[in-house]
Amino acid sequence: MVEADDAEIIRRSIDDPEQFAGVFDRYVEQIHRYVARRLGVQVADDIVAETFLTAFRCRASYDHAQPLARPWLYGIATNLIAKQRRAEERFLRALARTGTEPPPESMADAVIGRVAAQAEDRRLAGALTGLASGDRDVLLLVALGEMAYEEVAQALDIPIGTVRSRLHRARKQARAALGAGDQTREDA
Repeated sequence: MVEADDAEIIRRSIDDPEQFAGVFDRYVEQIHRYVARRLGVQVADDIVAETFLTAFRCRASYDHAQPLARPWLYGIATNLIAKQRRAEERFLRALARTGTEPPPESMADAVIGRVAAQAEDRRLAGALTGLASGDRDVLLLVALGEMAYEEVAQALDIPIGTVRSRLHRARKQARAALGAGDQTREDA
């Protein structure tokens, strides 16, 4: 028996919502791994749940010409990660204005700390935080999400040429920040 593609499962889930569990089962671990690497394990559970809830609620508008839901789900997760970070930054700025005691370490700082602790040194964390958010999203979707350029383009709803240029720029800036800017290798 041939397994149904994601588009077919999503189409069937319109009339039979329990069918959507097939998409969830296929991708929940991948999406969780990606979000946990971006925000930490504690926040990942909530963001992943919200990712699949959003996907479920928007399933009627899914583009059935796309047989794989993976890029769609990564796009939703990436948008929710950005929303989480913006909310956290607003909270921290508001807290800083009140003059109360310093807030506990932010999730972003905790993630950067974990990355730096695992890396050869803290330069990697600095290189990542120095990237523009769009460049960082593309780089992390390719590196952590193990997505192809076409999938990243679909996930972020940008042209593939933009994916290529953002990835090239992110890699170049990361190399420069890491002191490897003298390499002559070009990225695709």
